[in-house]
Amino acid sequence: MGNNDRTLNYIIEEMIDTVKNSKDEVFEIAEDSRKEHENLNKELSILKEDVALVIDEGDQLDKKTKLARKKLSTLSKNFHQYSEQEIRKAYDHAHQLQTELVVKRDKEKVLRERRNEIELRLKAIEQMVARAEGLVGKISIVLNYLSEDFKQVSDLIDDAKEKQQFGLKIIEAQEEERRRLSREMHDGPAQMLANIMLRSEIIDRTYKKGDIDNAVQEMRGVRKLVRDSLHEVRRIIYDLRPMALDDLGLVPTIKKYISTLEDQHSNIHFTYKSSDERLDSQYEVALFRLIQESIQNAIKHAEASEIKVNLDITCDRIIVGITDNGKGFEQSQKKEKSFGIIGMQERIEMLGGDIRINSKVGEGTQVFFKIPLNQENLHAN
Repeated sequence: MGNNDRTLNYIIEEMIDTVKNSKDEVFEIAEDSRKEHENLNKELSILKEDVALVIDEGDQLDKKTKLARKKLSTLSKNFHQYSEQEIRKAYDHAHQLQTELVVKRDKEKVLRERRNEIELRLKAIEQMVARAEGLVGKISIVLNYLSEDFKQVSDLIDDAKEKQQFGLKIIEAQEEERRRLSREMHDGPAQMLANIMLRSEIIDRTYKKGDIDNAVQEMRGVRKLVRDSLHEVRRIIYDLRPMALDDLGLVPTIKKYISTLEDQHSNIHFTYKSSDERLDSQYEVALFRLIQESIQNAIKHAEASEIKVNLDITCDRIIVGITDNGKGFEQSQKKEKSFGIIGMQERIEMLGGDIRINSKVGEGTQVFFKIPLNQENLHAN
């Protein structure tokens, strides 16, 4: 790893540590706030009981004070009927009750203010805890991004290099495909057409000489050459894009493709569940190529004696499984063949699907992929 990579990793680690510390601090604030909230709730509960008690006591004192005043008023009106001592005693009692009532009402006021203060404080703490929890959640997301995604920058760079190599491989494969087609056209239809031209000249000379029988025999040979040439052209066109895919649909095309492989492999089993509705062209082409690629991998690389292909299409998804009993491979090891797997992954990702490949040396290979669908991707035949 170069200096730039080490510096980048150091910066990432520092960022992660800082975010972790911030998360811990926010979490501690939230915990302290929860404890304060709990304590204040207990105090509020006691205060509410005290307020209720003080109010009740105040109401009782208020009644007693009113009675004492009423009695004092009666004494004042009938002053001559009572002694000075009785009047003073009644006055002192009324004054005492009035004083106790004032003190009690003041206590009630203080308790109410403290209760209101605690209730406001509790609301503020609840908001603070909610914000802290939200912030902890957001920090966790950032931390997860930093830890799992940002820390994989080197892997992403490697992936980018791999994608670049994959792109070069695609270009190389395209050029090789063009060379193969050029050879096939040259060795097949082009050579046959040249032979047809030569044989037609022979027919012309033979006919002019009056040798009708030989001319007819040559014409039969030419017809066979034309049929063979047409068959070869159709085979090349089918390899480029099966016409049956457009005309008949996916399932019949897969069946026809498997039937053409009987010379290479006679033990390919195809099962399917599908409605009569057709898929969009891009889906049918992609699925056919994916299944074709998987079968070819099983034949050429896995050397499997048995291949099973299962296709399940519903209104909302496509599931495909291709299993073989071939020699398998170690998935952790990158090989040249892995570019084929990358190509399959790229094709499936373009359709919003995902792929899973399970393989072990000596235990065969299973390829599963799932692609989502909606009604817009389905069309009646």
